[in-house]
Amino acid sequence: MNKVLISGASVAGPVLAFWLRRFGFEPTVVERTPALRHGLGGHAVDLFGSGVEVVRRMDLDQQIHEARTLTTRMTIERTGKRPVDVDIAKLSAGISDRHVEILRGELTKILYDATRDDIEYVFGDSITAVTDDGAGVDVTFEHAEPRRFDLVIGADGLHSKVRRLTFGPEEGLRRHLGGYLAVYSLPDLFDLGNRMLVNLDVNRLVSTYGVHQTGEARAAFLFRTPAELRFDHRDRDEQRRIVEAEFRGHGWRVPQLLEYLATAEDFYFDAINQITLDTWHRGRVGLVGDAGFSPGPAIGGGTTLAAVTAYVLAGELAAARDDLPAGLRAYEQRIGRSVTLSRAAARKTMKSVIPTSRAAVRMVPWATAALVKLPASVQKLAWAQNGLGKSLNALDLPNYDNLTVRR
Repeated sequence: MNKVLISGASVAGPVLAFWLRRFGFEPTVVERTPALRHGLGGHAVDLFGSGVEVVRRMDLDQQIHEARTLTTRMTIERTGKRPVDVDIAKLSAGISDRHVEILRGELTKILYDATRDDIEYVFGDSITAVTDDGAGVDVTFEHAEPRRFDLVIGADGLHSKVRRLTFGPEEGLRRHLGGYLAVYSLPDLFDLGNRMLVNLDVNRLVSTYGVHQTGEARAAFLFRTPAELRFDHRDRDEQRRIVEAEFRGHGWRVPQLLEYLATAEDFYFDAINQITLDTWHRGRVGLVGDAGFSPGPAIGGGTTLAAVTAYVLAGELAAARDDLPAGLRAYEQRIGRSVTLSRAAARKTMKSVIPTSRAAVRMVPWATAALVKLPASVQKLAWAQNGLGKSLNALDLPNYDNLTVRR
């Protein structure tokens, strides 16, 4: 039985582990986060058509549907301007018949619960070295004893350690798209319920939305800077100072939101970067999800891409069971076009999601509201022709049922 080590237990890692197990492999998942903090927090993410289909094939679609966010209305507010209301339910229906918005932490927990009984998880640890001798991979860890695997897969996100150990430092493998994202939980200060409030300004977007599962809310900050910021992606205190400095003096409801910045336990901050590798494996070490091809947090459909590519990776490895490097090559061929389109779509989205001018601040709310008023069929056609829509529709999911191993 082929033994596969997967680094990362967010989305791609558990999806990959689930399907590898079904196909007769023996996966182990190592996750840097301690078990008690795994699955907490995170911003709202989207599963579009093919991503929803993957979780349906995992028999998790009902759980995912029940855990979805219930945000029904978005109110866009700008200083000195009349608010613009957007019916999010109609907007979602116009994007796809199969679209689920869900908090990342909720999605992670569902995927973990679906795999925890059959798959070995090692929390609070990480890989320190990988040595591929052609026949297998020797792995050392921060805490656990060294082990040998037939394959190692990095599903450990934008700052992947597996990628760094195999392909080199991150600095040479990424493209900065000019923006930053911060998210954290806080009390529902404005009695939001199922509403989202959004404030637009030049190079700034702030939103807060209710979380029905907890009765709390999330605050999200997106912003641009003239020059790329340098910061330690592990130093939360430094990141909090960056956000506070960027929004100090900003009006609207921002001062109230910032009161909870320092104490939020699930604070997340990062640059909106793409990973620009053109190959996602070397020998018996491979990459999936953001570790291999992050299109950019919050703008490129990365969660759907992670779920779909993890499923394809498992299937192609199973199809090439006796030659795992060949399975990695087949996986690359399957997903290449979708990844390329996703990167291009994210770069285009980045130019519009955070307004760059006063004219954009004026136009974005009305353009969004006008889109919702179009017939659903017209909205779907527009989505299909949109760069992100094209990228997520570029990969038809293969059927790997014949590779299932009965236990």
